[in-house]
Order: sequence, then C-alpha cells, then structure tokens
Amino acid sequence: MLVYGTKAVIPAEVEIPSLRIIQEAELDDVERVKSCYEQLALIDEKRMNAVYHGQLYQNRMSKAFNKRVKPRRLTPGQLVLKKNFPHQDEAKGKFSPNWKGPYMVHRVLIGGVLILAEMDGDVWPKLINSDVVKRYYV
Repeated sequence: MLVYGTKAVIPAEVEIPSLRIIQEAELDDVERVKSCYEQLALIDEKRMNAVYHGQLYQNRMSKAFNKRVKPRRLTPGQLVLKKNFPHQDEAKGKFSPNWKGPYMVHRVLIGGVLILAEMDGDVWPKLINSDVVKRYYV
C-alpha cells in the first residue's frame, strides 16, 4: 500500500502469476490452467536458450584467451630453466634466485607436460608443466 495506494508486486509474480495476481486479473479456472500449461511448455525453450547462450559465451571467451597464448615448442635435448616457487623448499628468502637449472628436456608429453633430466643424466620422477620452464640459451 506504500506505492500510491496499490499493492506492490514483485517481478517474479509478474512473470509467473501468483494466486493474488490471478484473482486480480479475474481469470477463470480454464484460462488459468491454459496459461500455466503454456508457461510450462516455454520453460524448456527458455532453458535451451540459456544453455546455448552460455556455450556461445564460453566459446567467445576461449577464443579471446587462446589468441594471446603462445605455445612453447620444446624438443628433447633442449636446455631449460625451471621456475622456483615461493612455497617450495628450494626458495629460501626473497633474495633467492627465481630460476633453477639448467635442465635438459628428456621427453615431451601431450598437453605441454615435460620430463626433465639433470645435466648428469638423472631423470626427474615428477612431471613438469611447460608453463613453468623457459629456454636456456648458452
């Protein structure tokens, strides 16, 4: 009653009429049931439109991201430096070096995964992502 003498209606009641809205519109039972069935029939279409819109949005975002990605082409035998992360034991203090190595690429697996070997030939048991290495030029 605060809105100029009429009762307030929330937006959800406009989209899906409540009993109060139906009584105010003075619809009979047949028309009300018909409108409910029509709304139920449109729900699947609205859901499919939302899914389709979400897929288009994801495709646009992935294209925009992949435009700027530069693939790293590493081959076995190349020398690389491995990044030291602050949460690892190798990084001690703020003046510690950011990169460790050089290491040799032992194998390149699918998806940019590397198996590194030390310079003396010892192969690392852990797999390394190619995002955390950079080429080492001698």
